[in-house]
Amino acid sequence: MFEYMVKRLVLAAMTLLVIMTISYVLLRLTPGDPTRSNVMGGESPDSNLSSEKGEFAENSALRKRLHLDKPIYVGYYFWLKGVLTKGDFGTSASIDPGRPVTDIILERLPVTVKLNFWSVLVIYLFAIPLGIYSAIYPDTKFDRGVTFFLFFLYSLPVIWVALLLQASFCEGGWLSLFPLKGLRPANPDSLTTWQFLWQTALHYFMPVACLSYAGFAGISRFARSSMLEVVSQDYIRTARAKGLPEYVVILKHALRNGMITLITLFAGLLPGLVAGSIITEYVFSIPGMGSLSLLSLSSRDYPVQMALFCFGGGLTLMGILLSDILYVIVDPRITFSNRQ
Repeated sequence: MFEYMVKRLVLAAMTLLVIMTISYVLLRLTPGDPTRSNVMGGESPDSNLSSEKGEFAENSALRKRLHLDKPIYVGYYFWLKGVLTKGDFGTSASIDPGRPVTDIILERLPVTVKLNFWSVLVIYLFAIPLGIYSAIYPDTKFDRGVTFFLFFLYSLPVIWVALLLQASFCEGGWLSLFPLKGLRPANPDSLTTWQFLWQTALHYFMPVACLSYAGFAGISRFARSSMLEVVSQDYIRTARAKGLPEYVVILKHALRNGMITLITLFAGLLPGLVAGSIITEYVFSIPGMGSLSLLSLSSRDYPVQMALFCFGGGLTLMGILLSDILYVIVDPRITFSNRQ
């Protein structure tokens, strides 16, 4: 197992290096950069001229700091050298000029992690039991009705659902049950502990619902199909023939093998947990990683974008490796001894 883990880690490092190289090259080849600016009309030609000279000097300094005045391979060398030797992803070019990129990410990361943690918890707590129940009683009215509803739910676009929920149930809407934006109460110091917890839960409810509904529909259907395949196996019929209670057959014998598909889906869960949802965070004005990605893309902040690419790529590879380890835990028949 140790040899396999070392090989996988080396392969992951090489893959991440390729991801970073391609990302940097594509960013540099795309028209525009953080130093581009539009000079609007001023009060006089002289003031316009002095303003243009000042902006030109600032832009030249910024281009030099980001190594945009050098060829692509030279700029990439300096960026990669800073990351590997100092763990330095540079400073922000336009979002918060001069501030270290790692500080910006660490400031927004806890917001996204907490939001997506509750979303994932809601998805798995409700989707897996629903999928198991549908697999135990297939082709019933309940199963057909749930299947239709979940496929309908899965097809709804996130932006439409978010705006509909916001217009219907948030402040200023039809019922005004939930706050309109943010994840924290506006006046936390004036609230008791229980009031603060209740207000925070109200702030989380709508964003979590928007992040959860599609995943809930998908995971429940995957759980159903996996369990349907497992419960038709011979060893399940043997367990039932031995007189074991149905809950023991399902939870002890069938569920463990039915989890293989869900573990495969888990590989994409880790990067999604911290990457955030651009649409949900934008609609509900949540200062998380999703809104940071949108802001860095619109402002062409190369250092922030490269850090986000590196972060997302690394977490994706880590999720795949973690899934391989979970395979062995769930199914002892799977080993690393014959893997290359």
